[in-house]
Amino acid sequence: MSLLTRAGDLVYTFRFLKLLTTAFEDTNAYKLEIIDNEGKRIKTTRMDTPEKKSAYTAFHRLVFNVKRLMSKAPGGSSKLASYAAALFLIKEHYGVTEKNLEKILKENGIETLDLIEESSQWFLMKNKQLSPGIYRLVNEKLLTDTLDDRVMPKDKIRVDNNSFPVDEIFGVSIYKAQHLNTLQDVHFTIGEIYK
Repeated sequence: MSLLTRAGDLVYTFRFLKLLTTAFEDTNAYKLEIIDNEGKRIKTTRMDTPEKKSAYTAFHRLVFNVKRLMSKAPGGSSKLASYAAALFLIKEHYGVTEKNLEKILKENGIETLDLIEESSQWFLMKNKQLSPGIYRLVNEKLLTDTLDDRVMPKDKIRVDNNSFPVDEIFGVSIYKAQHLNTLQDVHFTIGEIYK
């Protein structure tokens, strides 16, 4: 990986975390009345100027959606599990390395040890394989393909027979399953599902 690519990764990660920790009311999108105080898009606002278009890009939509999802988490390990899954999506979609994510997290006062999975192991079989079946999601999540469409709490997902972790971020296993309503993939951690 070239130095230029690594620098770009770092910039995107820093932008993501900075925007994630900024109150909605302090963003340009809010000041231009593109989003409300909960980060939801105001449909009546027209995106008719370059200033508005740069204040609300696909990147902003992603961060605002992740931020809204995290704010609805009931706390504890499920909130941290959601955070780990969100970091995985950044890693996958923007090609950010885990090393760069860790550096940015530390610069923002977040310890990666806080993301250690503290969830039930009831659904796990041998070699971290997830037991097949239908599960429900604890919190809202983003669909993997679009990063815009949301999966609602209690929505059902189907875990196939050979569901092993697709990746790991800071020691937390990430799994993939199919959302039954949309038939699209969704990534999650063990702490985000129940039967």
